[in-house]
Amino acid sequence: MSDHSTYEALRHFADSWGLLIMVILFAGLIAWPFRPSARQHNREAAELIFKDDDDGE
Repeated sequence: MSDHSTYEALRHFADSWGLLIMVILFAGLIAWPFRPSARQHNREAAELIFKDDDDGE
């Protein structure tokens, strides 16, 4: 198998299945924080900046 045909095979894979895998991975990573079981963790992370707040005293 020559280098040229290896390149063509990898390029064909990246153009078809590689793109599909990247789209699925992207959608999964975008949806991950919005799952119902992450609600409490997201709330704690959002309120973390107020943890040591003493209301200006």
